[in-house]
Amino acid sequence: MSHVNSQIRTRIWLEEPEPGAPFSARSAYCHGYDVYGDMLGRARWADMVYLLFRGEAPRPEQAALLDALAVALANPGPRDPAVHAAMCAGVGGSTAAASLIAALAVGAGQYTGAREVFLAMTGWRECGMDPSAWQRRIRVPATPVVGIWPEAEHAPGFDPHASVTPTLVQRTLERLAALSPGAVTPWLAAHRLALEEVARAPLALAGVIAAAFTDLGFTPEQGEMLHLLLRLPGAAAHALEQQALGHKQFPFFELDLENDPLEVAR
Repeated sequence: MSHVNSQIRTRIWLEEPEPGAPFSARSAYCHGYDVYGDMLGRARWADMVYLLFRGEAPRPEQAALLDALAVALANPGPRDPAVHAAMCAGVGGSTAAASLIAALAVGAGQYTGAREVFLAMTGWRECGMDPSAWQRRIRVPATPVVGIWPEAEHAPGFDPHASVTPTLVQRTLERLAALSPGAVTPWLAAHRLALEEVARAPLALAGVIAAAFTDLGFTPEQGEMLHLLLRLPGAAAHALEQQALGHKQFPFFELDLENDPLEVAR
């Protein structure tokens, strides 16, 4: 008879079993911190998330920046494709899980999505705060690694479809730069105009978020995952609202057709 190894290998979590209840834990530790004995009721949500991903408790200024990031990302709004996908699922009567999965799937891509944050954070890792390195990276994009992702069609972190830097992007950058304990986000705020000129496109929110995640010490892989996670509250709220409103009040956005079949028929 073969032996099945049931040992769980993780540096993140340690559980002590409850006597008489083998599938329940008596206590749980996250990177050495007693979650239900010491953290519960004392630690903030940002403290727990930072601890899970980074393996250490955040300093107060790091927790404050992560809290601000969570607020900035909590609701991209109904114009965002990921939120709109969740609304479609909600109005169609899909389950809660299906609504969130729709938001995750649509919000995972290389334009305004989590993968764009990953690519922008990779830029910070490779270029740092060297203007000439950023000019080379933006003008000559790196060859993509063979995989499921196609070649990026624009400079990650910038919006090729906008003509000006949105006010909310500027406000978010200013606030996060003021809160950041690192150097990347303040440097981006100081050099935004120069980078936009090289990219020939205004800075996007994904570029701001990538800089802030970098200042918090997250890897591009962690930033991609957190971007997916932190945008779910808005998707969930809008899906529930649209489910209650029904299909007759669903916001169908108008399309500007160059060859409208109705006009052709006339």
